[in-house]
Amino acid sequence: MDELHYQYNLLRAKNQTLESTERMYRSICNTSTNAFLYYSFTDNKLFTMGAWESYFDIRIDSIKNLASLTEFVQDKYQLALREILYLEQTKMERASKEVCLLNGKKWVECEVNISYDEKQRPIEKIIRFKDITKFKKQNDELSYLAYYDILTGLYNRNYFVRILADWLRKAETDKSVVSVVFIDIDDFRKINDGLGLIVGDELVQVFGQFLGTFSQENVIVSHFNSDIYCMAIYDPCGNRTVDAIYHEIQSRLQKPFLLSTRHELDITVSVGVAEYPEAAKSALELINCAEIVMFKSKAGGKNGLTYFDTPILNDFLKNIEIENKLKEALFANQFELNFQPQYDSSSGRLRGVEALIRWKDHMGKSVSPSDFIPIAEKNGTIVPIGNWVIDEAIRILAEVKRKYRIDFVMSINISAIQYKRDEFVGDLIAILRKYDVNPNEIELEITETVLIDDFKLVKDKMHTLREYGVKVSLDDFGTGFSSLSYLKGLPIDTLKIDKTFVDTVIVDESTRIIMESIIHMAKRLGYDTVAEGVETKEQYDYLKSIGCDTIQGFYLSKPMSVEAFEQLLSEMIH
Repeated sequence: MDELHYQYNLLRAKNQTLESTERMYRSICNTSTNAFLYYSFTDNKLFTMGAWESYFDIRIDSIKNLASLTEFVQDKYQLALREILYLEQTKMERASKEVCLLNGKKWVECEVNISYDEKQRPIEKIIRFKDITKFKKQNDELSYLAYYDILTGLYNRNYFVRILADWLRKAETDKSVVSVVFIDIDDFRKINDGLGLIVGDELVQVFGQFLGTFSQENVIVSHFNSDIYCMAIYDPCGNRTVDAIYHEIQSRLQKPFLLSTRHELDITVSVGVAEYPEAAKSALELINCAEIVMFKSKAGGKNGLTYFDTPILNDFLKNIEIENKLKEALFANQFELNFQPQYDSSSGRLRGVEALIRWKDHMGKSVSPSDFIPIAEKNGTIVPIGNWVIDEAIRILAEVKRKYRIDFVMSINISAIQYKRDEFVGDLIAILRKYDVNPNEIELEITETVLIDDFKLVKDKMHTLREYGVKVSLDDFGTGFSSLSYLKGLPIDTLKIDKTFVDTVIVDESTRIIMESIIHMAKRLGYDTVAEGVETKEQYDYLKSIGCDTIQGFYLSKPMSVEAFEQLLSEMIH
């Protein structure tokens, strides 16, 4: 009897433990946001637990009803759900699928676990349904950012390059052509600076949306950054050739873009085109070639289309090489000055010399000023280079004057960037004082580009220089569009007539008329005249006959080193 009582109490305690465990697990299931489906193969019983109603508006109480769950998911996911529901047939213990419910707004992860006995017969199955909508949305956003530009909705740069690389491999097999079109909005910085970044961003967006209308099976469009876009065309033909698309772009740009800020913006674009396999064989090289010719289009006046060719690439690579070398040239003392004499046309006496910069790189190779000066003006190195030229020219002037006691004028070319610096006049005067040079012996040669941006400021600086005694010469006169308009009230001493007039003055009557008019006008205004580039006796005799004051050119003397110039001065005093 005691034994029976003991067994009863033991069984009762086990039941209480089981009931407690069941309550705990049910509590866990009921407080979970997941839904659970439990099926016992042994007892053929099925239970649903957890947040079942938030997933399926149906009660499942039999294995026969499982198939009805597929009616709650989109058609293309029904097979995946069936695999989970009837997984015991595949003899797998665990599997997981993602399905989307009918409303398209909720994504559900379905995970199944099955246990088997020692004979591999299924004992029980548990299916968990988990809401992964938030995770799926975040993942979709990350996927979108991986492929698309968030501002314009176009492909981003990385994905564009990936597709282009695939296209090039396909084109190699098909023996086809792929065109890459690099597009840049002209003067975009002025829009950003003048109207603000918000207006600039919206313009980038609406223009990008317009370019996106060209997208089709064989045309892809991307937004690279800022105001730069890139388009690729596989096997261009018909209405999807570069010229056809460019014509449509130009037609659209005839009308302004109306923004939400009520701004109406008229824009132009510069376009560069490079084609596989002619220009390059890889995606990045092809894009680089298209970008290079786009910059060539900008340099040619903007609002144009330029196709890649080998000389353009060679020029670009040459400029890059010069730019890299230029940064070290000043510190490595690779520059030197040559001097080209200027002679009075009447007396033949030395009037002065023009200081000309020369550069030999570390390999001893000469680099032409026409090649490196424009690059120096773009990257800003023209300022330290120009300062060195002024200091060196005035130093040499002071040195040779002490040696030979001959009066002459040192002409020094001044860059527009250098001249416009606030400290230019003060620095020049400081150098003159440092070497104890008479300001009357210095002539600054400036071009019309100096006068374009702020005529009053430039004129005021000229007055200051003139008052101090420094001469001012207007260089390359006659090549600008409005040189005559600048002469009125301009405090200059000399007009330097451009070489292009001298080249044709003997053979072209129109040039002679212009030349004689310039000389006559200059005399009436009280200016001296210098003709540069005089290479023949005929040119010299003609210029002398019409009253040109000073002659400079190969006919009388080529540019010479400082040693050769000192030899010239030595011969003059003996």
